[in-house]
Amino acid sequence: MPLLFSYGTLQQKEVQLANFGRELSGSKDTLQGYIIDEVEIKDERVLRESGKAIHPILRFTGNMQNEVAGTVFEITDSELSQADDYEVDDYERVSARLKSGAESWLYAAPRNESEF
Repeated sequence: MPLLFSYGTLQQKEVQLANFGRELSGSKDTLQGYIIDEVEIKDERVLRESGKAIHPILRFTGNMQNEVAGTVFEITDSELSQADDYEVDDYERVSARLKSGAESWLYAAPRNESEF
């Protein structure tokens, strides 16, 4: 089963119910080499489900001292596709190793937009 690291709205119960039909259970973990920035969401469905116009977005720095706390969820392949449908075009799904050593999917700004 795939792992999904969430640092934002996918941690919200109402977003999980709307997208997966269930509340996810997960464990705390940390992502290194990224910082959190913000992005304005204009997609009506995402606005309705999250209740927020400003969402966090990960930006890659490559600096392992930059850390983002979040939750890692074990989900199905089908739920991973549903998460892809939820995330707007400002995000891309990438794989990264978390501080715990687990390999997980996450949604971040495209690398060409993240470079400092």
